[in-house]
Amino acid sequence: MSIRIPASPPASLRWILSTGLLLLPALASPAGMHGAKANLLIADQFNNRVIEIDPRSHAVVWQFGDGSDVAGPTSVVGVNDAERFGPFTLISGTGIPPSDPPLPGCSDAVNGCPDNRVFVVDEHGDILWQYGQAGVTGAGPDELNTPVQAVFLSSFPGRHGLFVMIADQGNQRVIVVDLKKTIVWQYGTTGTSGSGDDELNNPNSAELLDNGDVLIADESNDRVIEVKPDKSLVATYTAGGSVSGAAFASRLRNGDTLISDANNNRIVEVNAKDEVVWQYVTNLQPGSNPNPAPTRGIRLRNGNTLISDQFNDRVIEVTKNGRIVFQQGALNVPGSGTNELDGPYDAKRIGDFTGLTPPFDGD
Repeated sequence: MSIRIPASPPASLRWILSTGLLLLPALASPAGMHGAKANLLIADQFNNRVIEIDPRSHAVVWQFGDGSDVAGPTSVVGVNDAERFGPFTLISGTGIPPSDPPLPGCSDAVNGCPDNRVFVVDEHGDILWQYGQAGVTGAGPDELNTPVQAVFLSSFPGRHGLFVMIADQGNQRVIVVDLKKTIVWQYGTTGTSGSGDDELNNPNSAELLDNGDVLIADESNDRVIEVKPDKSLVATYTAGGSVSGAAFASRLRNGDTLISDANNNRIVEVNAKDEVVWQYVTNLQPGSNPNPAPTRGIRLRNGNTLISDQFNDRVIEVTKNGRIVFQQGALNVPGSGTNELDGPYDAKRIGDFTGLTPPFDGD
């Protein structure tokens, strides 16, 4: 039996066909939209945009998000996370909560500016796949509440196919959904915060490890946990009980765990015994925000660490010895102009997934 493909298939079908059947070998090597794998992809939170920048010129070479604080087909609100794979970009539309006065990027102090979507766009900015409804907060089918991070998976233990793992923070859960939008795995009890078995408190990130376990930054429980697919707890990391606000975590090739310890304004590396072996504090420079709350620390292949120094409005690359060798954005100066950022929440070097879950086997 053969499958007839329309001459002009809809975007959703083109997405499933291209990723699921036709382009997997090509997608195994992510590249910048201008062919430069050294480019950076930045979730520029309060500017309501995802940008790709050329680190040599600091110029924006690709962008999704028109700056609107209303979630829609050409906008993203309060973006916390983005990942490039092949010609596609996975984006977490987190939204911006209510605040008086309003937070940057949101004009509604009373209701905030929700987004509540995780979606994939192509190089032209067309949305090809989406989980969650624009501006709708919920926990039902195809609904999210403050999704802060997402990972594209080429497999999940015990299952075949393509999946997206989402840290659905407001629903107190990490979920894995297939491209048909069915939840196939969940850790955390929906709508219930806690620190017991199968409970989380504001989960901020999740990564699928090489051994099939899931590493979760359980932010408001001040811990990083490693759980098996059967939900049994493998390990807990707290940097000896010192972590406060675990914003992100990744497993390094040496077996250590890198943690974004936001409330302590540092990125900290711990070994299997939960001992601190390296750290970088981001608020020690003159002119720094006293509490920049760095949200992502990612170890690069060259051994340096790329840091999203959120309220210092910059992304920096630091060496093992703590020397800054690259900076995008001016220290503690928010903006949307040339070489300016506003609350960058996530930054990745395109194609450099060291410590992170690669979107396809072989990265």
